[in-house]
Amino acid sequence: MNIIVTSIDYILNQSRANSLWPLTFATSCCGIEMMQTVASNNDIARFGSEVFRGSPRQADLLICAGTITHKMAPVLLRLYEQMAEPKYVIAMGACTCGGGMFAQTSYSVVKGIDKIIPVDIYLPMCPPKPEALIDAIRKLQEKIKGESILKRKDFVNSHTAKLKESCGILVENQGLNITKLGIE
Repeated sequence: MNIIVTSIDYILNQSRANSLWPLTFATSCCGIEMMQTVASNNDIARFGSEVFRGSPRQADLLICAGTITHKMAPVLLRLYEQMAEPKYVIAMGACTCGGGMFAQTSYSVVKGIDKIIPVDIYLPMCPPKPEALIDAIRKLQEKIKGESILKRKDFVNSHTAKLKESCGILVENQGLNITKLGIE
């Protein structure tokens, strides 16, 4: 039985890794670098990710590029919830990973989107170059090729439990719902 599951995992992971469909979600200057990744100089199409989706229901990769405020956090969570499983997240830019230059001086900036959604790859530059985003996508592809379906569910569930304990985010039968953002 293990041989069959391993073979299915291998085939599914190869196809998932080579056809990541990113969701357009750019809130500040990192978005310009993300757009440059699609241009002819950096051509992200060779990785099967050339078309940025406008709907979360058509995407399986969320590249969060830019500053996330507390007011934007419920929107980000809703987009993540609407994405099809398995879904992956790249946190692009210093502001997304840890609040960036606003971490000490602004009360309205979330100090890392990992307090809202699970993050697979961190890209903490200000702003990251297109080559760095391509490298992050390649690392995500390698991660996808080596994972098991059951381990992916454990990763998401462990993050949900951590959020429930530390941030005051409740888990309901319909999915995640933010009732209170106690993010510091």
